Amino acid sequence: MNLLHIDSSILGDHSVSRQVSAAAVAALTAANPGAKVTYRDLDAQPAPHQSGALMAARGLDPADRNADQARDVADADAVLEEFLAADTVVIGVPMYNFGIPSTLKSWIDHLAVAGKTFSYSEAGPKGLAGGKRIILASSRGGFYGPDSSAASLQHQESYLRGFFGFIGIPEIEVVSAEGVNYGPDHKQTALEAAVAHASGLGQVLQAA
Repeated sequence: MNLLHIDSSILGDHSVSRQVSAAAVAALTAANPGAKVTYRDLDAQPAPHQSGALMAARGLDPADRNADQARDVADADAVLEEFLAADTVVIGVPMYNFGIPSTLKSWIDHLAVAGKTFSYSEAGPKGLAGGKRIILASSRGGFYGPDSSAASLQHQESYLRGFFGFIGIPEIEVVSAEGVNYGPDHKQTALEAAVAHASGLGQVLQAA
């Protein structure tokens, strides 16, 4: 199994989503001792943001790119290659201002490549990245579930479900810790529940 582990929180060791994603990866690797794990910390090493300069660099013959252009194109290509090579992807994703971290959005931008992860035809768009297992290790400061009064402001999980569905992965698994800013006791309870959920993911894989 090739497992890609992505973290995007800016909080380092204080991050809830990082602790939950680590628990998920630990459970999956325990169930699959020969698994190859590729780790990418988008806070420490962000993928290059989409820009006119990056698009222009892609349009150049590789021999004509300067050192910065060559590096940015190679970094962007590596994001896609890591994703395509993975059987399972675990993504640590906190909710910031009702959405996902900008670094995670930049990473996703490099996955949306026509002919690689999706295609268009007269029948409409077709996802090409099916067959992967996607697990979101989610954290939210408040409560944004479907029954919450703030549900309409939740553009974190909904965005990721929409994107991965578009590229051919309609079913994703979510391990969520909600309300972590409602005091230390609730944060600890939510974290422990999410870690327990994540720790059982290896058993789900073995039973599948």
